[in-house]
Amino acid sequence: MKDLRFGRLKCYSLHLGILPLTVLVLVFFCFVCLSLRSQEWGHPGAVNRKAYPQPRVLTPTDFQGCGGRCGDGKPNGLYGCSWNSESRCCLVAQPHSGRTDVLVLTPWLAPIIWEGTFDIDTLNEQFRLRNTTIGLTVFAVKKYVVFLKLFLETAEQHFMVGHKVIYYVFTDRPADVPQVPLGAGRRLVVLTVRNYTRWQDVSMHRMEVISHFSEQRFRHEVDYLVCADVDMKFRDHVGVEILSALFGTLHPGFYRSRRESFTYERRPQSQAYIPWDQGDFYYMGAFFGGSVVEVHHLTKACHQAMVEDQANGIEAVWHDESHLNKYLLYHKPTKVLSPEYMWDQQLLGWPSIMKKLRYVAVPKNHQAIRN
Repeated sequence: MKDLRFGRLKCYSLHLGILPLTVLVLVFFCFVCLSLRSQEWGHPGAVNRKAYPQPRVLTPTDFQGCGGRCGDGKPNGLYGCSWNSESRCCLVAQPHSGRTDVLVLTPWLAPIIWEGTFDIDTLNEQFRLRNTTIGLTVFAVKKYVVFLKLFLETAEQHFMVGHKVIYYVFTDRPADVPQVPLGAGRRLVVLTVRNYTRWQDVSMHRMEVISHFSEQRFRHEVDYLVCADVDMKFRDHVGVEILSALFGTLHPGFYRSRRESFTYERRPQSQAYIPWDQGDFYYMGAFFGGSVVEVHHLTKACHQAMVEDQANGIEAVWHDESHLNKYLLYHKPTKVLSPEYMWDQQLLGWPSIMKKLRYVAVPKNHQAIRN
């Protein structure tokens, strides 16, 4: 009995010794988790200030310098040489199926998405297996609410078909939001915002609103955010091929231009300032997105920069778009969308290089709508 009691005593002592260690491990684990969560939402990460020669969109990609298949070797749904953000490496997948007439890879190895550079069936399967939900934000403020019906109707036909979608409509006129039939797994949320006298202020405050809702709501409801202008319509397929940690869209007016012609903010006094000898692409402010956390980082940084500019009595030449371009210069997008995803056929026609026109401007009188 004495030996048995002694054994139980030793066992009890051992449990008492393990308990503090277990508590310490749990505390450390929780601290690490909270630190990572704080870092994820608190700061966009390292700034990439590496300067590249300007990419030429109409110069085909040289796959010889791209390297070979790496990582797990599995196809990622993109043809040609593409960047796998999970394995952080370059993949060569079916190069014979890619485009040979345009640039399909950035100098930092992010894919540029054109018709013919992706396998939508493979990508659809991958995102369905992840049970992905996509949020689409759109601002229909003041007279711009008249564009909402066509925007939503065409989105139902072409945007993320077969996937779960939440339309987030920001408006100062909730009673004027049209009733549009939605497919299975798709719903519309109306969020009321204030209007501003100047259309520039409406545009710039979009960054503040998206940043706020990303942290307070969107991260609990969706996996990716797509931020779009309302005075547009979907004309052809826009699907999961665009989804990535952070994506921007090439401006249709500048994809052929040299960087000296880009309408960046050139005044050093502005937080959006980009020197004349820097810049990769000129991105359109009307269509961008990514994971909720990356969109939060982008919109928060742009909003903070605009607040600082306002305090210094300066306004960037193209408002939030100028700040978007500054952010994407130093926080490289992991995917770039070709001008197929942002086009104005009335102004630019339909060049043969554009196999499809996916998201296009609606003809309008800008002066009448903005005033």
